[in-house]
Amino acid sequence: METLDLAYLRTLLAVVDEGSFSRAAKQVHRTQSAVSMQIKRLEDSVGKNLFERVGRRSELTREGTALTDYARRILRLHDEALMAISRPEVVGAVRLGVPDDYMSGFLPEALSEFAESFPQVEVELRCETSGRISRAHEAREIDIGLVTIAAVPQQCRLVRREPVVWATSRRHYVHARNPVPLAVFEPGCIFRKWARDVLDEEGRAYRIAYSSESLAGLVTAVEAGLAVTLLPRSSMPPGFRELMPDEGYPQLPVVDIGLIPPRADAGAAVHALADHISDHVRRDRTS
Repeated sequence: METLDLAYLRTLLAVVDEGSFSRAAKQVHRTQSAVSMQIKRLEDSVGKNLFERVGRRSELTREGTALTDYARRILRLHDEALMAISRPEVVGAVRLGVPDDYMSGFLPEALSEFAESFPQVEVELRCETSGRISRAHEAREIDIGLVTIAAVPQQCRLVRREPVVWATSRRHYVHARNPVPLAVFEPGCIFRKWARDVLDEEGRAYRIAYSSESLAGLVTAVEAGLAVTLLPRSSMPPGFRELMPDEGYPQLPVVDIGLIPPRADAGAAVHALADHISDHVRRDRTS
């Protein structure tokens, strides 16, 4: 019986996540021809084609999609088993800064997994805007930060590209008003700037009806049918729906989310959480 090579599975996921063989080659530190060879050997192992040409792009076949799902589960269990058995016990505390719209989306599962793998590490959360997280890191008030890269001066580790979408309540029609009332984060937030820029370019009338430093404030305004907001797609609450360009809401930019990395003198717990968040978010990303 054939066996699945873990290195080949990692290469498969790199191709899928990066969207191309050339970008995957950089991630796995191999040449593009070596990546192609590993995919070919993986196809030989399963006896199926994993990719097919669609125009100038390579897309997963049905079998490739199925194997990708298995590969994520296999590698996740492999890595968890290796860490659980071989790593030294990590103890300590980590101060993590994160905007609450990211905290409500893709991060909870990552923190839950981390708590299972590192039960002796205490994580202190600080939910603020990316700009404030950046300043807190400079002041050594936090150890690592998950931020919008464009909003901070630090060199960040890119961990996710997330679509930003217009969101409204499913029960109300506030999005049809003219001018449209917006609920946005406080001045300085790049999402607020994007909202104004794309609506100005579209010639769509709007007014800033609600401004809040917290996601809860924006959600409350939208749930009450008082405003439209914009959010990372993964943070869309139940009862909300995405507004589309044919409804008068132009496409928004994709946000690059990055990790302000640990300082060189940070402890093992800090590095463990930074690596875990990076790996989990890359593995789980949907953009």
